[in-house]
Parts: sequence; C-alpha cells; structure tokens
Amino acid sequence: MPAPNLPGHLINTPQISVRGVIFDMDGLLLDSETLAMEALICAGRDLDYDLSLSFCERMIGVPEDGCAVLLRESFGDGFPAERFFAMQAAHLRRFIGEGRLVTKPGVVPLLDLLDARHIPRAIATSSRRGRAEEQLRRVSLYDRFDAIVSRDDVICGKPAPDPYVTAALRIGVAPELCLALEDSTNGAIAAFAAGMRVIVVPDLIEPTAEVKEQALAVVRDLSVVRDYVMRYAR
Repeated sequence: MPAPNLPGHLINTPQISVRGVIFDMDGLLLDSETLAMEALICAGRDLDYDLSLSFCERMIGVPEDGCAVLLRESFGDGFPAERFFAMQAAHLRRFIGEGRLVTKPGVVPLLDLLDARHIPRAIATSSRRGRAEEQLRRVSLYDRFDAIVSRDDVICGKPAPDPYVTAALRIGVAPELCLALEDSTNGAIAAFAAGMRVIVVPDLIEPTAEVKEQALAVVRDLSVVRDYVMRYAR
C-alpha cells in the first residue's frame, strides 16, 4: 500500500499491527501549548513573578502537581501555587473564549480513519478532567474518543506510565498493541514505560536524543501517523 509520507524504516521493517491508539491532548490534538504558555506568564505577572517563556516550557507535559514542585523549587516554598494555577486557568479560559483554541493539523482525518477501521482510541492527558473535557467539547472532539484518562484518574502522572496503562485498560487493548502519540518528552517517557510504541509529533520543543532513539519515529504532523495506521491497523 503506498505511503509516501512514512519514513523508510517504517515501510521496510516489519511492524506490529495497531489495535488501539492513545493520544496525548495538549500540543498533540489541540494547538493549546502556546496559549498555555501565555496564560502561565500572565498569571505570574498578576502575582509579581517574572516567568520566562523558557521556564514555562519546562512545564510542558508535566502534571499540575509536578509543576507546583518546579515552581516552589525555583521561587521558594511560599510560591502560591494553587492561586497561580487558578489564575492561569482563568486566562486560558479567556483565550479559548476568544476563539483561539484550534485542533492540530491532521487530527480529524486520523480520527475518521480510526472510525472507518473500528480502532478504539483514548486520550491520556496531564490536564485535570474538567479542563480536558471543556477544551475537547470546544473543538468538537469530546465524543470521538472511547475513554479519556486525566490527571485526576491516576495516582502518578507523566512521566510515570500510569496514564497510558490506564488508557489501554479502558479500551481493552494490550499496551504492546497500542500506538501512543505524543509531543512531549515526559509523555513519550510515560508511553515507553507502559510498553507502547511511540510516534512523536513535536510541538514547541524538540524531543531529546533519548526520546528520538526510542521512538518509532519523529514526524512533522498527524498526516504521517494516518499513513502508518492505514498501513498497519488490523
């Protein structure tokens, strides 16, 4: 089957069939990381903390509790993390209300293919459930997934494997038969630890050398993933 977008090693090397697909959300399904970074900076400014973009990017793919640890390590134990995240969420809701949240290229065609092939799919996100559901509804994606695993659904968030293991259980597919799709290093590490093959679609930050070495592929957008699924889904 022709697949001109696929890297050569994915065509020439035997691949395990895809029985389920697990998606990250922010930066992978939703073009939300830029908005999230802007909201973090605005919240810091509101509280008289100067958060640089490079510092905020260190929080990409990290659950809120992990971000709180990073903030307190950097700005002191007195950093008002709960107030900060509430203000960040308010800024983000405002940006979304202004119509600035959109899906990433290739999302809908990939989901259409999964529908046609009857391939179950789930989301494994570091976001809290309320935020994840609100944003997915905003872009008309909420009803297109068989399960949504949020930070509220697991004891340990990414880079622990819990979100991906839980997502695989909820769609009834063994981890080794799942394809995980990630944009962040922490997310990719979580999926590797869960025993899944991973395709990385970078958003704001390039994957580390270690992630590149372990990933099935690093590709420009989800249209390449669609070609992979078209070729190897069973």
